[in-house]
Amino acid sequence: MEGENHTSVSRFLLLGLSENSELDIFVFGLFLFMYLVAVPGNLLIILATCYDSSLHTPMYFFLSNLSFVDICFITTTVPKMLANIQEQNKDISYSGCLTQVYLLINFAGMENFLLSVMAFDRFVAICHPLNYLVIMNPHFCGLLVVMSWIIIFWISLLHILLINRLTFTVDTEIPHFFCELAQVLKVATCDTYVNKIYMYISAALLGVFPVIGILFSYSQIVSSLLSMSSIVSKYKAFSTCGSHLCVVWLFYGTGLSVYLSSAVTLSSQRSMSVSVMYTVVTPMLNPFIYSLRNKDVKEALRKLRRALCCPS
Repeated sequence: MEGENHTSVSRFLLLGLSENSELDIFVFGLFLFMYLVAVPGNLLIILATCYDSSLHTPMYFFLSNLSFVDICFITTTVPKMLANIQEQNKDISYSGCLTQVYLLINFAGMENFLLSVMAFDRFVAICHPLNYLVIMNPHFCGLLVVMSWIIIFWISLLHILLINRLTFTVDTEIPHFFCELAQVLKVATCDTYVNKIYMYISAALLGVFPVIGILFSYSQIVSSLLSMSSIVSKYKAFSTCGSHLCVVWLFYGTGLSVYLSSAVTLSSQRSMSVSVMYTVVTPMLNPFIYSLRNKDVKEALRKLRRALCCPS
């Protein structure tokens, strides 16, 4: 079949997680459960942070932003997949596919930036405690978040403009459960060299540089902890980093592998498995990681529950 210009292509076909229709009920139930856990869980983190004045600090300001991004992240992919399974339909419109690519890059990039900023916040809190409130003032924290949104907006927009010049065949099949950038480039019928170069550059900007920033922050944190004489002080200082380190390991251990491994042969099934981890499982687990390991968050959630159950 000859390639057609994108203006003639009205839809793509998402092949989903499995071609076995008998597994659809199980997949539908599993992903619906994860979605119904992830959205309320992250929403509770946001509400608790807003409700409890003791959480009005830079660390929890960034955490509430991370929870908002996680809600948007999982909502970009799961509802469409659930709708397709329920309707026994694999279609996604051309504009819908590009919108999905754009939003996924946006929210994945914001997750990268926020995790990096949260590491910097812990670095300042532990290594420069006397100047913490001066450095991490509300204006600076807000500026960090706004600048992150602006940067990722333009990076995502350029991706879409480059994809918009590609050609695809009618009813192009994407071996995935959502329009993942690397998979969309693979099914194009024209040269995607420029797109792939830009993908690797943006992956470095959104992934490698934040990781370097996180590693630098924690190298300074470890150095500062080693200089402390009190074991209790060491444990208390590092315990505030434990939740963040768990999320960093979970997100980067799966997310970066999707793009960095696209340079080599990677089966569609393995790619989808990795994608499930960073687009669905990570947003679902983040609220548990931060609430179960954090006394302040647990206390704020208890206060919120009492306020909702017994309003004065």
